[in-house]
Amino acid sequence: MITEVAAQHGVELALVQAVVAAESNYNAHAVSPAGAVGLMQVMPATAGDYGVRSTEALFDPKTNLKTGTRHLKRLLQKYDNDYGRVIMAYNAGEGVVDRTNSNVTFRETLDYTEAVISNYRRNGGTRPTQAALVKVHSLRGMRNSGQARRLLKKYLDPSLLSLKVKPTLSLRSLNPAIHEVGPESRPMFELDPGVVR
Repeated sequence: MITEVAAQHGVELALVQAVVAAESNYNAHAVSPAGAVGLMQVMPATAGDYGVRSTEALFDPKTNLKTGTRHLKRLLQKYDNDYGRVIMAYNAGEGVVDRTNSNVTFRETLDYTEAVISNYRRNGGTRPTQAALVKVHSLRGMRNSGQARRLLKKYLDPSLLSLKVKPTLSLRSLNPAIHEVGPESRPMFELDPGVVR
């Protein structure tokens, strides 16, 4: 099934296999403490972006694989096939990767990135991943030396934590029950540019 889904969405088979192995160890019924579900540990909110509106649907292996693989494909496009950034974003979220300029120092994300790359290589992956491993080791060193706090301070301005948002849709469309989800949908809210410095 993984071979079929990877080919259907144009994502390297070894990468999908590596993510499944690291995320759930091929357990279609896995649920994380954060609420991620199934083989590729897809968050229900992320699944909604791809038209999957039910958490229960994510327990179906094919639905989960399709959703997770589509998400991987989008990350590959966004990060220009940089596997290190893609793997970090799959684990920690795009927002964290973007805000830290790809200097994610969460121990879980660093361990996860190493595990996925190790699985990827074991499964015959051919993309260059050595630079990603070097970056992980560098970030581990920064994490231990206090550089991580300096980077976070530089890229994560605490004053931005209480920003004002404004609706982007009509009040009727703000009802989550009728808000359309999918890759083409608009966000329900955006930052009010009047308060961004």
